[in-house]
Amino acid sequence: MDPSLPVVECFHSLQGEGKHAGRSAYFIRLASCKVGCPWCDTKKSWNSELHPQRSLIDLSICTAKAQKEGASFVVITGGEPLHHNLDLLCKEIRKATLNLENKSIPIHLETSGVDMLSGTPDWITLSPKPHAPPCLETLLSCHELKVVIQIEEDLHFAEKMADLIKNHGKNKPHLFLQAGWDNEEGQELAIKYVKKNPDWRLSMQTHKWLGVL
Repeated sequence: MDPSLPVVECFHSLQGEGKHAGRSAYFIRLASCKVGCPWCDTKKSWNSELHPQRSLIDLSICTAKAQKEGASFVVITGGEPLHHNLDLLCKEIRKATLNLENKSIPIHLETSGVDMLSGTPDWITLSPKPHAPPCLETLLSCHELKVVIQIEEDLHFAEKMADLIKNHGKNKPHLFLQAGWDNEEGQELAIKYVKKNPDWRLSMQTHKWLGVL
């Protein structure tokens, strides 16, 4: 049988958050998450047994179709996608989307960083959580650090994560604070902090404001 992964949904939309907000993207949302954030807006993804297995070839073919329809990159998200080994999925996607210039669609990964990296993604968005800190290798490999702000302690956690990258990493990732959805305290904290700290930017969940997936 072809290798497969549990999939919650796949869809072609706009990236709503972070550095690439507003760009056309194809999303593969994998099931399974043990991080358990109480504010999570995709709790339906936590239990992988509730979602069907889809072959990696099928996922790669769907990605290639979305690429032809305008998707500029594919986002592997979750759940927590790194609960799964992504080597074969990324390999199939690269093979299916290879163009005449010998380039394949860029692969973006959205992760909390609790597991070791796999799949060699082209772009890593790390959204670490205080109650389940990321492993150091994944933290130091990220291209953008996006910390959700619910309470003031989350700002201290964001500073700690950024300091670890600054002191030990080779990359200089983009730094984002993202207020918890429908959280006035988090929004006020994030805005005030960004106004005083020019290295950081505010990330908004624009897809929710627009009412799109």
